[in-house]
Parts: sequence; structure tokens; C-alpha cells
Amino acid sequence: MIFDQRLKALKEEKEALLSKKNEKEKLGNGIFDRYLNPVLTAAHAPLFWEYDLNPDTNPYLMKRFGINAAFNAGAIKWKGKYLLVARTEGYDRKSFFAIAESPNGIDNFRFWDFPITMPETDNPDGNVYDMRLTAHEDGWIYGVFCAERKDPDAPQGDESSAHASAGIARTKDLVNWERLTDLKTNSSQQRNAVLHEEFVDGKYAFYTRPQDSFIEAGTGGGIGFGLCSDITNAVIEKEVILHGKQYHTVYEVKNGEGPAPIKTEKGWLHLAHGVRNTAAGLRYVLYMFMTDLNDLTKVIHLPGGYFIAPEGEERVGDVSNVAFANGWIADDDGTVFIYYASSDTRMHVATSTVDKLLDYCINTPEDGFRSAASVDTLMEIIKKNKAHLSKKD
Repeated sequence: MIFDQRLKALKEEKEALLSKKNEKEKLGNGIFDRYLNPVLTAAHAPLFWEYDLNPDTNPYLMKRFGINAAFNAGAIKWKGKYLLVARTEGYDRKSFFAIAESPNGIDNFRFWDFPITMPETDNPDGNVYDMRLTAHEDGWIYGVFCAERKDPDAPQGDESSAHASAGIARTKDLVNWERLTDLKTNSSQQRNAVLHEEFVDGKYAFYTRPQDSFIEAGTGGGIGFGLCSDITNAVIEKEVILHGKQYHTVYEVKNGEGPAPIKTEKGWLHLAHGVRNTAAGLRYVLYMFMTDLNDLTKVIHLPGGYFIAPEGEERVGDVSNVAFANGWIADDDGTVFIYYASSDTRMHVATSTVDKLLDYCINTPEDGFRSAASVDTLMEIIKKNKAHLSKKD
């Protein structure tokens, strides 16, 4: 009786969440529209993941495999559906990849029945997470993700030090994945690597983020770029930093590419994350920039400040004050679905258009890197507006 009543209540609660309509927040900022509800959370996990549904072996209907969070998702449009490949984390702290599907990209996301079975290399991963998806012109869909392993050089008793590499896998159907060797570069650690969708000079192109250690960018850092000839044994001999860290900006501590960039007639649209230090710890925000259509290392537009920062309840979670994105979808009609996670806990969506994002990148003032320069920029905007308004009067 207890089992049946509890299962009925759980099913009703789950269906109410999964079928809940999402609505835009009012007004917005003119650049993008946020939505009121997260699109994917731990609560979206199927009951048959977390519970043993046999009353003989689980008479109290207890959770047997708890899901703690669903965040930092890659994204792709697949057979008319909007898919998120989420970093799904259990109570045991281990992350794995699982696909959630929506008919419209803003609500009704439902996990596929089974998580992704990701093959391991000869050096097994301790943890995998933050997959970027790229539908490459070679016909494969690639997932590039962080492959984390315990640091073999950690001193005895240190169970936190880790080593990060860029894992690479590919698929034709998003179900069966072929694991390739990890990306090799001259950097001691590599996180937030992203595969470009086109060949460059006949080679595979990667955006990278070289780091000196697992957490700290150190003397490395910045969004790098490099080429490799063989994706099955990806080796980048030289990384060029196309956008680096800068003092007293939203990317002063470290920065990294988000999803693969979107190609437009005016250049490549990039979404990246930037990290700065505060008295309360690190703050992660998102920012945008554009690169030249032909020279992928040439930044042609860089709006000042952040594009998306965590707001309200988004600021609270397992790792607070974090906005992070590694997935977006540009639809055929120009709509752009921007999927971002808040505080290492849940997924949200914001919608914009290619035209709006181009306008934002091209016409938003750049950072002058000094307080006086910010005042100069603001004064110019005020004077132009006053002159315009006086003409109307």
C-alpha cells in the first residue's frame, strides 16, 4: 500500500514537472530573452533511474541511485528535436552524459531511457563532463569533453589533485560512440576544448584552453587555437591564443570557449565564459566576441563586460555564482537557443536571433580597461541620446 501510494504520487509530480510550460520573462534586455523555469534539473531524471520499482526488493520505494544535478550541457538539433547532452551527476559525485529531448527547445525536456555509454581509453577516466558537440563537415558528430583523472604525482594523502585532458568521441546516431585518443598539446593540462565545424587548410581545428594546473590557468590560460591532421590521434603542435586573460575584466583569472561558434555572413559568433576573483570566490559569467570568417584567430568584435551573468536563484547551487555554457543551437529561421547552466546545478535557456547577436557584438562598446574610459563611453552615449531627444522635441 505504501509503495503504490508513493509511486502514484511520484509519477504525478514528475509528469507535472516535465509537461510544465515555460514562459519568457517580461521585457528582458533586448539582446536575449530569459525563461522563467530551468529546462533541465536533477528532478527531471526518470523514476526508473533513481528507484528500484519492484516492491519486493524496495518496499519503501527508496531512492537507490540519486541524481544530484543536471548541468553544463552540449546541444544539437537532431531529427527535428532539440537535444541536450547534459553533465548528469549522481549522489556519488560522478558525472556521466545523458541526453534530454524537447520538441520546442524551451520546455518538455525528457531524458532518453538510457545514459550514454562512453567507452574508456587505456587510461580510464575518473570523471567525464562538459561535452561540446560539433556536427563536423566530415559527417561525424564529435563530442569533446573534460576527461579527469587523479593526478599520479599528487603527494600521499592528497585525494583532490587531478589532471584534466580533452577527451574526444564521435558518433553517427548519438547512441553508439567511438572513443578516440585524448587531445595532445604542449600544455600540461587541457580543459574546455571545442572542435570547429569546418576543416581549416585540410586539418581539424580546435579551440583550447591551456592550463598550468587542474584549477589555475597560471601562466597559461586564454582561448587557444590549433590544428591537427588526424582526428583519431589528435596532436596539436602549436596553440595560438586568440583571446587571453586581462586585468580587471570579467575574464581576468581565466576564460574558455563555450560551444562551437556559429557561422554568419559577418563572421563567427563566439560564446565564452570568463572568470574573475571576488571576496566571495570565483565568479563565472558568459561573454561574446566575433572572429574573422577566414582568419579564425583574428578577433574582430569584442563587446565589453558580460553577456549573461547568474541572476536571482541562478546564483545559488553546488558551486554558487556561476553561469556556464557549452551548448547553443542556431535554428534555420535565425533563432538561437542559448543553453546555460547556473551554479553547477541546473540548465536554463535564453533565446535570441543571429541578427540580434550580431548587432550586440558589432555595436556594443568595447572595454576601455580603465574607470575613466568607462565614464567616457557613458558620457558619449548620454550626449548622443540627449541630442537625439532634443531633435524630437
